[in-house]
Amino acid sequence: MSSQSVVTIETHGAGLYEFTDRVMVFVRSARIESGLLTLFLRHTSCSLLIQENADPDVRRDLDAFFRRLVPQADDPAMAYLTHRAEGPDDMPAHIKAALTPVSLSIPVMDGRLALGTWQGIYLFEHRQRPHRREVVLHLGG
Repeated sequence: MSSQSVVTIETHGAGLYEFTDRVMVFVRSARIESGLLTLFLRHTSCSLLIQENADPDVRRDLDAFFRRLVPQADDPAMAYLTHRAEGPDDMPAHIKAALTPVSLSIPVMDGRLALGTWQGIYLFEHRQRPHRREVVLHLGG
C-alpha cells in the first residue's frame, strides 16, 4: 500500500519554512499505520531539513550561519565563481543545496510521523527572491 502527493510551498526569500503540519495531514489521510515517508524536493537551489521547531532563534541562527559560510557571489571571497546567470545568490544557493539534503525519510508509526518532540520539517530556501517550491511526498507501508 502506498500514497503520493505534492506539497507546494511559496517562499518570500531566503530562510526556513516549516511545513510539518501539511505533511501530517497527508500522513493521516493516507491511513497507513506503519511505513516510511520519503520527501523529495524538485529543485536545486533549496533543501530540506528536520530541525528544532520550538525556538525561532534556531532558524535565524542556521540561516545566518549558511549566509556566512557561503556568501553571495558579489562578496570578494566568492570571486572564483563563474555561474552567476540569475544573480549573486544563484551559485551560492546551489552550493548550500549541495551541503544540505534534498530528500528525507521519516518512519510512520501508528499512523503518525515518528518525529521527536521538538522536530519540524522545513524547506530551506537559499534564494533571495520568492519562489514556488514543490516537495513530493511518498508514503509506503
